[in-house]
Parts: sequence; structure tokens; C-alpha cells
Amino acid sequence: MESAAGQDLEPAAGPWAGGPGRIVLAATPIGNAGDATYRLIELLKTADIVAAEDTRRLHRLVTNLGITVAGRIISYHEHNEAAKTGELLDQVRSGKTLVMVTDAGMPSVSDPGFRLVEGAVAAGLTVTAAPGPSAVLTALALSGLPTDRFCFEGFLPRKAGERSSRLADLDAERRTMVFFEAPHRLEPMLRALRERFGADRRAAICRELTKTYEEVIRGTLRELLEWAESSEVRGEIAVVVGGAPERDPGKPEDHVAAVNALIGQGIRLKEAVAAVAEEARVSKRELYSAVLAAR
Repeated sequence: MESAAGQDLEPAAGPWAGGPGRIVLAATPIGNAGDATYRLIELLKTADIVAAEDTRRLHRLVTNLGITVAGRIISYHEHNEAAKTGELLDQVRSGKTLVMVTDAGMPSVSDPGFRLVEGAVAAGLTVTAAPGPSAVLTALALSGLPTDRFCFEGFLPRKAGERSSRLADLDAERRTMVFFEAPHRLEPMLRALRERFGADRRAAICRELTKTYEEVIRGTLRELLEWAESSEVRGEIAVVVGGAPERDPGKPEDHVAAVNALIGQGIRLKEAVAAVAEEARVSKRELYSAVLAAR
């Protein structure tokens, strides 16, 4: 069998493949323990150290998987990353295999792990991954929205002003956007999305993915907000929002004033035409002719 890159896939290998002294970012199930990969199980059973975002969740996971962690378990989360990263890197430098796991999904993606990877790269240490479940990709795939181009925006700021500013930056975003949100903040988030992107923008709420009560609600932002207002929302949530529709560039003549405004600021004609044409998505040649014709 061949991979998407056209190369033969490697045979199944143990967690020791690649030699001692390395960090493995290991994706954990996002809800269904049955999604644990063979590599994750073997890594948890044999690694020298397992750095876990929440050791209690790790214990629940290994109990569900029916395995035992033989190595040392270390708590590693956003509140102690700065203090513990150096210690963990020293362990890897001494030849230990360190497996990093978070509560769900891939470490360092809206989860602890980035500091560890950053430090390892700077120190020239080996970092690899045991890929697996991803809430971002699962929500995107189930949303029914375009998947050819997308961006992940994580959690929006909690404060209304900061949230509004972040959404303003996404006004012209053409790609499908994936967000995370807490149940008790979903309603104000959807209201902010509606106000910024318009009530008719297509979106999807993906709740409790891969779990027993998985639910995907698709519709306009107006419809999703109405659903949230009338429902008792629970569980882990991803919100997927369609990108901005392509703007009608209008006629070249419509942008002559913008060119003249730049010229008034001391910018040369050709440079002003090029800047406005790129922003408005119109032909530079036609815009240049329109500017000359208007003089």
C-alpha cells in the first residue's frame, strides 16, 4: 500500500524505533477509548517517562485500555510548563524516551506541549509524533462545510471587547474556521459570530464528538444561536464557521477615488493602482485606464 506521498508505508514498529533519547507527542482519544492507536498503547506501556496534562485522566485512560504505565508519570500542564520543561529536556538528553499526552487529541494543538517542542528543537533533541484522533479535523469533516482550506482559531477571548477585536481580524477570512468553546460561553460566542459575520453565515456546532451523545447541529448562525438559546448545552464543543463569501469587485471605475486618495498621499500612480487593484481584486490595466479617463 502507498501513502498519499506515493511512498510505501513503514511496517508497524515499536515505540523504541529511532533510538533512545526522544520526545513522542502522542494523540489520545477525544472521547471514545476505542480510538486509541496501537502505537499509543505501546508507548504508554514502555516509555521511560509519560508527561500528562492531567494524571487523573491518564489513569482513567489506561484503566479503560487495560494497560499499565511502567514508566514515571509526571504532571505537565500550562501552569507548570515553564518550571518543568528544563527537567524533562534533561531526561531526554540523558537518553530517556518521553511520551507527552494531553487530556484529548494531539499535544501542543490548543494544549500543553509547545514549550516542550520548542525547547527540544532549540536543544537539537529528537521530537516525533504518534498521530491519532483530532477534535479539529473531526469537527471539520463532519461540519458539511468546505474542507479544502481551513484555519484553527482555538478559543476566542472571554472578554467581549477582545473577542470582537479578534473576530474583526477574521472579517475577510475565506477559509473555513474551527473554534473551540465551553458550553456556558457558547451562546455569547454565537451571538458575537452572528453580529460580525451576519446571521446567514453557515456554521456547525459539533458536540461530544466520538462519544455516546455525539451531536452535530448544522445551519445558519441565526439558527444555531436559536438552538443554543433554547437548549441546555453540555459537553465539549467545536464550532465550525464557513469562510467569508467572495466579494464582488465591482467595476474599475468604482475604485478611481481610492487610487486618487493614495496619489494625494504622495504615492506614485502605478504603485497606487497596483495597491488598489490587489485589494479590490480588479485588473490593474483596466483600473489604470479608468484613472486616466477620469482626469
